[in-house]
Amino acid sequence: MAVQYKTPGSGIVEHWTQARFEVPEAPEDIEIRSRFMPSEWFPQSGVQLTWPHEETDWNYMLPEVTECYVRMAFEIASREPLLIVTPEREHVETLLQERLPSKLLSNIIWCECPTNDTWARDHAFITLLDSDGPVLLDFCFNGWGMKFAADKDNQINRHLFKTGLLNGTYHNCLDFVFEGGSIESDGCGTLLTTSECLLSPNRNEYLSRTDIEARLKTLLHAQQVLWLDHGYLAGDDTDSHIDTLARLCPNNTITYVKCEDPTDEHYEELRLMEEQLTSFRTLENEPYRLIALPMPEAVYDEDGERLPATYANFLVVNKAVLMPTYNQPLYDEQAIKALQQAFPKHEIVGIDCRALIKQHGSLHCCTMQYPLSVLNTPKE
Repeated sequence: MAVQYKTPGSGIVEHWTQARFEVPEAPEDIEIRSRFMPSEWFPQSGVQLTWPHEETDWNYMLPEVTECYVRMAFEIASREPLLIVTPEREHVETLLQERLPSKLLSNIIWCECPTNDTWARDHAFITLLDSDGPVLLDFCFNGWGMKFAADKDNQINRHLFKTGLLNGTYHNCLDFVFEGGSIESDGCGTLLTTSECLLSPNRNEYLSRTDIEARLKTLLHAQQVLWLDHGYLAGDDTDSHIDTLARLCPNNTITYVKCEDPTDEHYEELRLMEEQLTSFRTLENEPYRLIALPMPEAVYDEDGERLPATYANFLVVNKAVLMPTYNQPLYDEQAIKALQQAFPKHEIVGIDCRALIKQHGSLHCCTMQYPLSVLNTPKE
């Protein structure tokens, strides 16, 4: 059946979806025997959004960014349960009752608690699966190396766990500073990360690269860690999170940002990143299939500072990939085609993220997926 999303103004966009979806089952060839960190394209039980409000850094542009969050909420709740974390449930619920199709509202789960900001990718649980059920890893989030306040965000996971909205065993990892945007998993034992982020000061400076790799392998049950030593985006507060640069995809594929302009400040570092990606090998000692994502035209804030616009910051949900767009039709379309190669069985859905990039983040940064059996689904 077709449902309608109410866009700013009076226009509406039709979107084909079911009012109630069926939670997908794990692929038949996957038997969960030992603990592992699933890939993002593993069947999901839902996605978390932490909603913006006046006490966040969005306060000066709250109506603008709220439009983007409404759109994300629509696209997620059309496909799977959506968990919204907010200190203002009544306000946000009223807004979504006005803006979303009524049949989607039952797909939304609420958690009301204090928050500093909205970057769920970095303050939410990282989930593992094993034969005994989900394991919820709660790491320390310190505002990307103590750049921003994170005292409230760093308590969201414990609050969520106490509510009973999540199934699984709580695992205290608060002695280790770690963010979801800094790591990629293929679900088969390989992790992808950047040395610039994980080795940056004010995170875990007392640990060496060898120490950190050992801890990642132990905590996330990985067999190998691939470290990118090159690549950055101007204006990135995260110290080069991997989800702004390169992403693991199905069938031993990596999508990555490629700069074609030799005069661009990113050209040389991204060229070296591409060169290093060609040297990476799977656990079977095979090279990765590499798919380049275009570099958007430079986007600047009101003070002339370049912002970290990137198509790599996409979110995989059940049967779809939600991809940030930047009102650049040529590059937006190129990125859609590239991601369709990486995810041939998924629908590629563009969401205008020009508002998000003004706070130096994008679509993936705002979200955190929970794999199958973690998020308690809405009751009829």
